[in-house]
Amino acid sequence: MKKRPYRVRVPFRERMIRFMSGRNGSDALSRALLILYMILIVINLFLRSWILYLLELALVIYLFFRMLSRNLYARRRENAWYCARVNRIKGFFRLRKQKRKDRKTHVFRKCPQCKNNLRLPRVKGAHTVKCPCCGRRFEIKI
Repeated sequence: MKKRPYRVRVPFRERMIRFMSGRNGSDALSRALLILYMILIVINLFLRSWILYLLELALVIYLFFRMLSRNLYARRRENAWYCARVNRIKGFFRLRKQKRKDRKTHVFRKCPQCKNNLRLPRVKGAHTVKCPCCGRRFEIKI
């Protein structure tokens, strides 16, 4: 009778790490898609719509496709596009919050050349301001 060679049992975590090696995995876009999927599930609990069910199914298929994809360049480009849009929206609201917080001590003006928002102290009169981003000097009146 032949003796079987001794096989080392590889833990599940190690096998998953080997499987996911070279794959995209989870990123900001996939987390947003997962949250959207969960929201759709909760909405569909009350509406019981086939259209929402198909949308959920398509969303989860796309989510797993993105996570298991080996085309890292394309997935990173998609994620960068999503992050740029989200950061633009977050920046808009962050600026509004900052303006509201500093309304008594500072004014906010845009540079005429680079359109960068400048936070300037609230001192009455005409002032010459130098934009730290592009270096252009311009006059403002407060």
